[in-house]
Amino acid sequence: MTAFFQFYLGTGWGWFVANLILILLIALPLMLAVAMIIYADRKIWAAMALRRGPNVVGPFGLLQSFADGLKVFLKETIVPASANRALFLIAPVITFTVALIAWAVIPFGEGMVLADINVGLLYLLAVSSLGVYGIIIAGWASNSKYPFYSALRAAAQMVSYEVSIGFVLIPVILWAGTFNLSGIVTAQQGHIFGFINGFGFNPLLFPLAVIFLISAMAETARAPFDLTEAESELVAGYQTEYSSMSFALFWLGEYGNVLLMCAMNAVLFWGGWLPPVDWAPLYYIPGIIWFFAKILFFFFVFSWVKATVPRFRYDQLMRLGWKIFLPISLIWVFLVSGYLMLQKQGMLPW
Repeated sequence: MTAFFQFYLGTGWGWFVANLILILLIALPLMLAVAMIIYADRKIWAAMALRRGPNVVGPFGLLQSFADGLKVFLKETIVPASANRALFLIAPVITFTVALIAWAVIPFGEGMVLADINVGLLYLLAVSSLGVYGIIIAGWASNSKYPFYSALRAAAQMVSYEVSIGFVLIPVILWAGTFNLSGIVTAQQGHIFGFINGFGFNPLLFPLAVIFLISAMAETARAPFDLTEAESELVAGYQTEYSSMSFALFWLGEYGNVLLMCAMNAVLFWGGWLPPVDWAPLYYIPGIIWFFAKILFFFFVFSWVKATVPRFRYDQLMRLGWKIFLPISLIWVFLVSGYLMLQKQGMLPW
């Protein structure tokens, strides 16, 4: 596409127009997907609580998210008198923007990626860490004690689980031999017995896949780790003073991050766009369909956990991150690196 536009518009403008189109092809469907997964989330919770869920606006309630979006768009944006106005308004924009820019390096299929950079995994780690800044700024700028407590919790929670996520990813990088996300997906083809695709099926890497999934829930502040928005003690946490579109941007950012973590689970451990089995007929199904199917599966797991698992206490949250996940992930780095070293030297029969 870039070469086509550069031919007609020149090198500079051609590159700009081509990349703008590609960005819109990712961002606009993502916004539609966020609206629909909010609907799906509410439907899953309702089914598990033996309720109906959204069923009035549009067929089967499919337009409920759009009605909610219109409602918040028409409401007044209220800025507390004692708040830092500039930071108060920019905080939800940061959260929403960071949730979008991470998708630049996610491969939707073979060759279907906006920026196929060699350090794609490091880029994802950096961008996912930036998401907490929106929450911290919102909590501080509100000039209210409950949002401020929530911001402090968010910072501690992010640090706790980013560390374990970082150690979890080291064995994946060692096994794939690259930071490039497309390369990591390709390395999973025929990984087990020569015909099963996915690092997650490897007994050495499966525990890390479980730790990553749970840490992803904590990283996105989803239940049972939603301590930043614990209504029993912090009202609505960092969102307490927000209304209208500012409030909606936090929601869009949250669900955008949830979809991103589901995509990362699929890419890093479960074969990305590859089918579960390396069998030729399965490759007739486009890779992007396999990829979306895996994202939807992990999103269902996220919703399932939120609907069924009670919220952790804050001390339990910290203990899980520092005393359980961190030691296990650190030990697994030594196990996997030792195994690969012995395998490389031919000291293992398999």
